[in-house]
Amino acid sequence: MAATTLSSSTVDVDRSDAAYRAWLKDAVRKVQADANRSADTHLLRFPLPADWGIDLYLKDESTHPTGSLKHRLARSLFLYGLCNGWIRPGKPVIEASSGSTAVSEAYFAQLIGVPFIAVMAKTTSRAKIELIEFHGGSCHLVDNACEVYEVSARLAAETGGHYMDQFTYAERATDWRGNNNIAESIFAQLRLEPYPEPAWIVATAGTGGTSATIARYVHYQQFDTRICVPDPENSCFFEGWLGHDPDAGCPTSSRIEGIGRPRMEPSFVPGAIDRMMKVPDAASIAAIRVLERALGKKAGASTGTGLWSALRIVAEMREHGERGSVVTLICDPGDRYLDKYYSDAWLAEHGIEIAPHERALESFLAGNGWSEALPA
Repeated sequence: MAATTLSSSTVDVDRSDAAYRAWLKDAVRKVQADANRSADTHLLRFPLPADWGIDLYLKDESTHPTGSLKHRLARSLFLYGLCNGWIRPGKPVIEASSGSTAVSEAYFAQLIGVPFIAVMAKTTSRAKIELIEFHGGSCHLVDNACEVYEVSARLAAETGGHYMDQFTYAERATDWRGNNNIAESIFAQLRLEPYPEPAWIVATAGTGGTSATIARYVHYQQFDTRICVPDPENSCFFEGWLGHDPDAGCPTSSRIEGIGRPRMEPSFVPGAIDRMMKVPDAASIAAIRVLERALGKKAGASTGTGLWSALRIVAEMREHGERGSVVTLICDPGDRYLDKYYSDAWLAEHGIEIAPHERALESFLAGNGWSEALPA
């Protein structure tokens, strides 16, 4: 209970509560302990012809306990919410998500013993919904991805819970100066490689938090590395960045789960990044089929968006006689999308023809030039 002490000159309100402070300390300890138990994710080499003098690496974020890049974000968001006093015992945490963040947040909510509700579009893969439920969360599905913000805020108000709002807080919840963030990890793992300071790091954007963290870290450390953010179809990030338009929008939802948004999210920091590419969905999906043949790993299509762009940058470096390294990310595992991006029936239903992009990639990796005769 709040204790109020009155004097002739002051009103002193003490909101400290021994039971809450004990719960908070235990919750923060549990979230920090999760990080302490987890080893760093691997940095895999993608095979390129040796005579190119270019190394391509993929930071495999699918090896986190909840299987995606969003595990880092969810941990940071929970610590941020807990230490701000926003997450309270017994009250639900609510998130607007396209899937993977919700899986990771459900894991951390269960870890500290609070309810979790994910607000997602009905098009979210069934595998992700099942993972959220596996970790003790529940799902509130909406017809259009544009509805997730308003519905999440309403549910938080109705339940007395906390709307986590990853799209606003992703870029500020992570310590971009270091403290074991993804950028610091990448540069540490490259330390003994032939080109330890990469020419480019390619990071796709959902919230925009990862690209902001990496870009800020690069600038802070005074590296020459440049940051490229690829954007899928049905997303406004590229147009907003190109036109310096914070009000850019897109009326339809991205088919590449985890990335692309209908509005310019607060955590997307256009001024921190050097380049953007618009990537056709067919190219993203073709790239993960090529990735599987090259490394024996299935990945989600957001990984393909990044890989397509990274290989295009490799092609440009090769054309200009440049040597060096390029890094991109494996964002999440492909087994979440067997009924989507790895299903020929799903591709046919959505009119996505990946064969020309697959042929172009295979030809390029065999030593030929980057094909410009591809669908825009």
